[in-house]
Amino acid sequence: TNKGSPPLKPRRTLAAAAYSHCAAYDSAVSTWFSAQNNEEPAVTTRAYELAFPLKYGCNPHQLPANIYSLHGATLPFKVLNGKPGYINLLDALNSWALVKEVRTALGIAAAASFKHVSPAGAAIAVPLTEVEKKAYEAPDNLSQSALAYLRARNADPMCSFGDWAALSDVVDEQTAMYLKTEVADGIIAPGYTPEAMAILAAKKSGNFIILEADPSYKSPAGEMDFREIGGCVFAQRGHGDKLITPEMMNNITTKNKDLPESAKRDQVLSSIAIKYTQSNSVGYAINGMMIGVGAGQQSRVDCVKLAGRKVTTWWMRQHPKVLGLQFKSDVKRQARVNARVRYIEGDMTDIERKTWAEQFEVVPEPLSPADYEEHMKKLEGVTISSDAFFPFRDSIDVCTKYGVKYVVQPGGSVQDGGVTDACDEYNLVQSHHGMRLFHH
Repeated sequence: TNKGSPPLKPRRTLAAAAYSHCAAYDSAVSTWFSAQNNEEPAVTTRAYELAFPLKYGCNPHQLPANIYSLHGATLPFKVLNGKPGYINLLDALNSWALVKEVRTALGIAAAASFKHVSPAGAAIAVPLTEVEKKAYEAPDNLSQSALAYLRARNADPMCSFGDWAALSDVVDEQTAMYLKTEVADGIIAPGYTPEAMAILAAKKSGNFIILEADPSYKSPAGEMDFREIGGCVFAQRGHGDKLITPEMMNNITTKNKDLPESAKRDQVLSSIAIKYTQSNSVGYAINGMMIGVGAGQQSRVDCVKLAGRKVTTWWMRQHPKVLGLQFKSDVKRQARVNARVRYIEGDMTDIERKTWAEQFEVVPEPLSPADYEEHMKKLEGVTISSDAFFPFRDSIDVCTKYGVKYVVQPGGSVQDGGVTDACDEYNLVQSHHGMRLFHH
């Protein structure tokens, strides 16, 4: 029927490919000439290549959904196992940037636990106390990577259920064995030992998502990031290469200038963590571990309160009454986590309390107001970081209820003086690092 010619459909496919190739070349030439004059090109053409299709976008009704790479370039990761989804990849890219930057800044193995493009927790490989080992149900003889991830996940283990894991270092067998016991969607890391790969690839009936990040990846598009939303194209310089460093914490604005290295480390960790958290955001950290992240609130003091509630839960998990809860032998790990949190929160309905009580050999008495007050007074040396300046002193007044001694923020508000005065009243140490960290 085609008189010896190829069918129409493949001819159209080949024609589209040829014109796409020419368009990408012409765009590259145009961009190059504009760059020689430090000018923005009048017309910017972005050429993409289909990398792989996705099951759907953020929601099942958002189809089609795909991942593209820039023309002639690779993606910043390889898919080693499983089929990542849209939100999985957003989590992967943000969490990898976080742990990579922490590793660069502090020189210690780092990990993050992400949910919906914000960290539920992030940490570095700092040894656990004996109480923390019991509170986290930690296995013995953890490697540095395993230790970092266990700590990241135990900032807020209820929120970390079904998380995305990110590791700054090659994943070893111990880290994989720990991940095997937790409910998670996937992981990104710069590499995996053969033993770790075998363990993780068998998780979730073989569907666990494993991505290998390229630590040396540089975007072929240069410094600019583009995003298309609702018929508009947003373009801005990325700030992934604008790193948070320990030296940025030396600008101390308070009368108290006693900033130990451990606190400076927490300032760096918490600032990097909220750099990759949906704004407005604040984060609390202690001993190389995020212990409360408040994300996506319109009011900054609400971020402080939200994250502070998470700090309270984290710290109360180490209360003797919580450590002494006597679970029945058939209660699973995540159910024990959830039961402890609900015991601490205490706001159960009568029906919920009846079901909750069935998990224990001995039903515990509720925590008293004195239990909270006495235990919270023991928490000290906490750092709080904010992604933008504190506009009022209310955030300082609130955060001191959660053991805060060290404050770090960009500064730059007309109210900086009043906020610093509030820090002085509480004898806090405050640093201004000078870089706003909004993330959307």
